Amino acid sequence: MKRLFRGGIVVSGAGQRRADVLTEDEKILRVESRIEDADAEVTDVTGKYLFPGFIDGHTHMDLEVAGTVTADGFDTGTKAEIAGGTTCIVDFATQNRGESLAFALARWHEKADGKASCDYAFHLALSDWNASVKKELVTVVSEGIRSFKLYTTYDGMAVDDQAIYEILACLKGLGGIAGVHCENKGIIDARLDALLAEKGTRKKVSDYPGTRPVLAEAEAVSRVLKIAACVDTPVVIVHLSSKEGCEEIRRARKAGQIVYAETCPQYLLMDEGKYGRTDARNYMIAPPLRKEEDQKVLWEALAGGEIQTVATDHCSFTTLQKDMGAEDFAKTPCGMPGAEERPALLYHFGVGTGKISLEQMCAYLSENPARLYQLYPGKGVIAPGSDADLVVWNPDTVWTLTKETQQSAADYCPFEGTVLKGRAEAVYLRGRLTAENGAVTAPYQGKYIKAEKGAAQ
Repeated sequence: MKRLFRGGIVVSGAGQRRADVLTEDEKILRVESRIEDADAEVTDVTGKYLFPGFIDGHTHMDLEVAGTVTADGFDTGTKAEIAGGTTCIVDFATQNRGESLAFALARWHEKADGKASCDYAFHLALSDWNASVKKELVTVVSEGIRSFKLYTTYDGMAVDDQAIYEILACLKGLGGIAGVHCENKGIIDARLDALLAEKGTRKKVSDYPGTRPVLAEAEAVSRVLKIAACVDTPVVIVHLSSKEGCEEIRRARKAGQIVYAETCPQYLLMDEGKYGRTDARNYMIAPPLRKEEDQKVLWEALAGGEIQTVATDHCSFTTLQKDMGAEDFAKTPCGMPGAEERPALLYHFGVGTGKISLEQMCAYLSENPARLYQLYPGKGVIAPGSDADLVVWNPDTVWTLTKETQQSAADYCPFEGTVLKGRAEAVYLRGRLTAENGAVTAPYQGKYIKAEKGAAQ
């Protein structure tokens, strides 16, 4: 079937122009100033922006963590994503210690296949490093996994400096890239123990950010970047939250190092004052929310192109799950929902206030993650031959974020009551209308996407 999108403003990371877009079945055929095709069904998008489908490069669906499982699996989680305009996620398939990579990937396919309402690719999170895993990496990369995740904290996931070096060296030879969760585990563990020894309790969530200070992030960022410099390979610093972490990245780049950075809406728009609320556990994420000064620095970094992607770190729990930490906040599962609202938050608070441009929004949400995770040009751009993933964006729609209408299975909305201007009016996944104004009209159309060999980074 052919569909002609007429009269819209096509947005890319490089600019915007009024153009018609012709699609057939799952692909884009033509993008021109005026297209006539008698066989095409015409969709009038005059006055609307046409974005390439957004990509969320950092999600945790159906993840076993902290003695529970995230509230959103691929069913509700990807419905939330597509409702907001995200047509592809890159989720973290996680290798638990003792598991083979093949087992981890097969388990994640079992979680996702047939349940997703947007397309999905996988990063592979590595927790175990040995000769057998190293050998497996060659096969994994050849089969379309080219991005990986390393942790410098968490008992079950942290890898030491030698492993980080060896993994980065191996990935360099294979054409892969690693994103790293950067926090110093020793500092965190020591502060948690000291807090308990001093106060005899860890009930007050207002004490939480002090156990994961900005310097714990900055130290780990610095250390990981120095290891990567020894290997001479790029890395991605994920969910960057602080001024000090940003300064470490700037320092490395000044020395000539290639570093990619990701941040999230929660670090741009929320501060640690949330930890004084009665529902403070709902805002426990790692790294924690920081200060307003950190938000300012992150926005400035976005405006200056120093941050490449804005992802969600969608890791949702219900309030009942969060209450696992009622007597000890260290037992609270860390994470928040955010899949549905990310594009609208960035548009309203970024583009709408002049902090970033429309083109930068497109780069951070679509083009850059597609390039970084080797999904480009199949994803991330409105161009002939690319997937017909299109977001019809109405800049005038005014709407309110609320748990009552969200697709996520979490029973709270972190931005409850926030009024936004601008919304994904219609979302097309590979040419098929899949969501309209937050309602999913054609669920379970998502398919697995392999990284494309040789795709631009």
